[in-house]
Amino acid sequence: MPFVRKNISEMTGTYNNVLELIGDTPLVRLNKINQDIPGEAYAKLECYNPGHSTKDRIALHIIEEAENKGLLKPGATIVETTSGNTGFSVAMVSIVKGYKCILAVSDKTKAEKISFLKAMGAKVFLCPANVPSDDPRSYYEVAKRIAAETPNSVYINQYFNQGNTEAHYLTTGPELWEQTNGKVTHVIGCTGTGGTLTGSAQFLKEKNPDIQIIGVDAFGSILKKYHETGEVDPNEIYPYRIEGMGKNLVPGALDFSVVDKFVKVTDEESAYRTREIALKEGIMAGYTSGAATQAYKQLAAQGEFDENSVVVILYPDHGSRYMTKVFSDEWMNEEGFNNSRLNGLESRATVEHVK
Repeated sequence: MPFVRKNISEMTGTYNNVLELIGDTPLVRLNKINQDIPGEAYAKLECYNPGHSTKDRIALHIIEEAENKGLLKPGATIVETTSGNTGFSVAMVSIVKGYKCILAVSDKTKAEKISFLKAMGAKVFLCPANVPSDDPRSYYEVAKRIAAETPNSVYINQYFNQGNTEAHYLTTGPELWEQTNGKVTHVIGCTGTGGTLTGSAQFLKEKNPDIQIIGVDAFGSILKKYHETGEVDPNEIYPYRIEGMGKNLVPGALDFSVVDKFVKVTDEESAYRTREIALKEGIMAGYTSGAATQAYKQLAAQGEFDENSVVVILYPDHGSRYMTKVFSDEWMNEEGFNNSRLNGLESRATVEHVK
């Protein structure tokens, strides 16, 4: 009997394509990593997007806005600057919609992320990370040049595209409000482009201006000091290990006006915290998730929270993209990080060879 393809409108629990899975990610209560901290804490698991990161939201929104404005024609090429996650999301959306994809990537990005981008059909240009943002070799300038030289192309430019922030104002912010029944008191998130945190914050501050929005920055980045002084201090810029967090320029997508304060965290503490999340909560989250959780712990030590606090920590991506980084004992040792800081939790995770 010949196979008959059913009309999707006659079926339940099905989707027309993978892009319909973007958004409505779960908010999961943390139970162990926050012991002895007053109030409640929840992780917003953006890895439940089909591209496994929060960047799916901006890729879809910005590309569809470009389509609505007539900027994208059939067979167009989409160009973007990325530390990995945005590139994957842009490549995924490009495949579904029939566009070509070219990505300029920092060489700080680990090999597994590059492999993900190639697997999605993207052409990748690997650029040196430790050069000024206006250096022609930087991934910002390389992407601009490629877009200028490629006919029928659009440069996403997530760092300065207001669609980045708008995507989260329209989706992530409302989700957080609804999922907490309006009880959220604090939102903590790492800032790279700043779109996820501050787009969400714009919506939440309209609902309740007393909600505390806390940005997480890296040592080696300028964002915290810029927020406090309005000045860029080049002496603050030096290499660090966390991908997709902090910047050596001021992103136009980061709305500093809705951030109440910034907290800086180290590469090392953030790495420990990432592994602790997996070992204590069973959540495989990425390096920036560990950084945001480390900021939460530092704030708790300063007495930031009380029994009425409802804290949301943004977990932007999945830990599978960091298996050769923070989840690698070899990498941790090479960086001089001591895994004994995990208080023996790792002793349960061993491999024994049966002969």
